[in-house]
Amino acid sequence: MDAQKLEQIQKVFANDRFATDNGAVIEQVDEGYAKCWLEIQPHHLNAAGTVMGGAIFTLADFAFAVASNWNKPLHVSTTSQITYLGVARGARLIAEARKVKEGRNTCYYLVEVKDDLGNEVAHVTASGFSKG
Repeated sequence: MDAQKLEQIQKVFANDRFATDNGAVIEQVDEGYAKCWLEIQPHHLNAAGTVMGGAIFTLADFAFAVASNWNKPLHVSTTSQITYLGVARGARLIAEARKVKEGRNTCYYLVEVKDDLGNEVAHVTASGFSKG
């Protein structure tokens, strides 16, 4: 995908204010796919000094939203399940959302979240419904 198209997609999803105000950035998109990242900041940490689950889920949910909507009618999430696999030890979280299945009105995605050192942090499965 060319840089101009990616910039247009980033502008559209800038309206996803909770995610983008918390630092989520779209790096790459393709059919049924999105890669997003978040630079870990002190406000993303919990009392134990590790990345709060809500920050991890926000990035994963954002990646799902981008992957399922950037070139399609609006999909909204109907269910999401997160499994935390480990602690982020790097400076950045990276979420990759991949379409597993898509029908006329529903979709199902797997989102893998890792840190920039390659440590598995979480897996999220998400189902969506097309409002289009």
